[in-house]
Amino acid sequence: MATCSSSLLVLPNLRWSSNQRRNFKVRAQISGENKKTTSLEPVNNNGSVSLSSVQNQKGTNEVNGKVKSQKKIVSEEIELLWDDGYGSKSVKDYFAAAREILKPDGGPPRWFSPVDCGRPVEDAPTLLFLPGMDGTGMGLVPHHKALGKAFHVSCLHIPVLDRTPFEGLVKVVEDVLRQEQVTRPNKPIYLVGDSFGGCLALAVAARNRSLDLVLILVNPATSFDRSPLQPLLPILEMVPEELHFTVPYALSFIMGDPIKMATLGIDNQLPTGIKMEKLRQRLTKTMLPLLSELGGIIPRETLLWKLKLLRSGCAYANSRIHAVQAEVLVLASGKDMMLPSQEEAKRLHGVLKNCSVRCFKDNGHTLLLEDSISLLTVIKGTGKYRRSWRYDLVSDFLPPSKGELAYALDEVLGFLRNAVGSVFYSTLEDGRIVKGLAGVPDEGPVLLVGYHMLMGLELGPMSEAFIKEKNILFRGMAHPVLYSDNDPAKAFDYGDWIKVFGAYPVTATNLFKLLSSKSHVLLFPGGAREALHNRGEQYKLIWPEQQEFVRMAARFGATIVPFGTVGEDDIAELVLDYNDLMKIPILNDYVTEITRDTKQFKLREESEGEVANQPLYIPGLIPKVPGRFYYLFGKPIETKGRPELVKDKDEANKVYLEVKAEVENSIAYLLKKREEDPYRSVLDRLNYSLTHTTATHVPSFEP
Repeated sequence: MATCSSSLLVLPNLRWSSNQRRNFKVRAQISGENKKTTSLEPVNNNGSVSLSSVQNQKGTNEVNGKVKSQKKIVSEEIELLWDDGYGSKSVKDYFAAAREILKPDGGPPRWFSPVDCGRPVEDAPTLLFLPGMDGTGMGLVPHHKALGKAFHVSCLHIPVLDRTPFEGLVKVVEDVLRQEQVTRPNKPIYLVGDSFGGCLALAVAARNRSLDLVLILVNPATSFDRSPLQPLLPILEMVPEELHFTVPYALSFIMGDPIKMATLGIDNQLPTGIKMEKLRQRLTKTMLPLLSELGGIIPRETLLWKLKLLRSGCAYANSRIHAVQAEVLVLASGKDMMLPSQEEAKRLHGVLKNCSVRCFKDNGHTLLLEDSISLLTVIKGTGKYRRSWRYDLVSDFLPPSKGELAYALDEVLGFLRNAVGSVFYSTLEDGRIVKGLAGVPDEGPVLLVGYHMLMGLELGPMSEAFIKEKNILFRGMAHPVLYSDNDPAKAFDYGDWIKVFGAYPVTATNLFKLLSSKSHVLLFPGGAREALHNRGEQYKLIWPEQQEFVRMAARFGATIVPFGTVGEDDIAELVLDYNDLMKIPILNDYVTEITRDTKQFKLREESEGEVANQPLYIPGLIPKVPGRFYYLFGKPIETKGRPELVKDKDEANKVYLEVKAEVENSIAYLLKKREEDPYRSVLDRLNYSLTHTTATHVPSFEP
């Protein structure tokens, strides 16, 4: 079991096999005057079907007739690097699911819970998926397994022949919200609205302001009145029935990016030639033939009805948008040819009271069916996942999956991790220095205290080493500015990824929570001032005089592991620091502008001197032919059984100075020993790899 600060769990709901007859198993509840629970296989009711199963929540005790909640830590239920299934399902599976659910068509709108979603973690909130124009409710097929770990997932299916008006669909969703409020009180309810579903989600939120709702709007159709397709809509209405099959086929190229759809599920680690061949086969043998089936999913009369629904839904949602109190996350595609989604995201960011935006510049309108990032990853990275009225960084944290690690290493850290060839050493209890991380305790709580290299470049390789060698995810601190969402055109970037991998806002309260949960916690006393140091200050510890982290560690009996890192001067030369930039008029204005929003975050108002609040900026660097990163973890310092460290500041200060001296000694040791490394240069390491094809690691100096 991985050591981690939290966890989660999954199961599926829309299960099929290529060797079996495809079918759907759902547990559904008929809504109306005569309510009863029934199991259906396949979905073919003639009554309105509402939510899947209604189960009593685990983790509650009844005391004197009252239910007392016991919130579980998610990481106790799922291991680090769990399988989120993202990439295992593609557009082909979407069409197969859509065909199947349309067969028993008839009756009013209904809800189903996909078998692929399975059973979520304890106390999981509910997620309701509101579909786009297709109305099948299958738009989350590639995300079912991942979302099913964290949510009770239910999807709205609007049958092809159904003609329920927009206000009627709003009431269908509201009926479920009322049931959920009774079944899972004091929990947020997530509404994922795709295109048309975004209008539906906003309308519901405007009418139910007292509910704790989290809206995730994917290219919402609230901008339909400004769609580039508006001049073509009258023409669509005149297309004769016998030629209608060409309309959905043509629209499919406008609504989504066929190449992005076909790329979903192709391993990025494959050689380029193999990837291109797989893409060609998918396009010619799978994608294009499947797109021709859209005519069956959206017949002519249904398409015309959907367009009317879009108009009414857009007008309804926009007329009530100022009443929305819910937490909102807008996901906007940069290549959406159906709607001006990025412009709409900016508008919604300004109109809604609590709205964040993430833009995906290379995706089309059907973002959820295209090759991108798992929806659950986006929810985690934007800090939107919670199981109660507010996010708890310990109990609600979902550990990264195997797929998330692979994506982060390949797409986010790819060049850096390959260029710096990081080497790790640690110190055993007897004082011997060994290769690897054997000297770092496996059991928490552990407080890793060290030197913050320029721009925090040491974090990625260090996190990878702990995960792969020790199966441990340490929780690192992050500047609160990374949790600020003031940019209406923000992409899902490095700041979001470090949150996926456990970064937490640096506060004493958060450090207290993490140590109390026996986590491995990463702390840089020098903070931003050390990571954005001036010229000539590399490898200088710029720490405050306070020894509070020692007293905090002692309170929980945490083991302190001091460590040093070197290598920043081997990859770049710092030529313009903050003082230099402020002396150049044009750059002065630029730095002042980009640091304006960071001044609201006062982290160390009690501190004096150079460690006090550091303006955040991007220094001027000249790249070098990469050298190597070296890490040395010193001998662990035990605080367990030393209660005097909590109350006696003098004793705590002695340990503080011991930790600081150990970090400085580690840095000095590495600076000296790296001169003995025959593979310090990336060119030497590349040559070694070419001549030793079976080697998994490039050697370094002997400790």
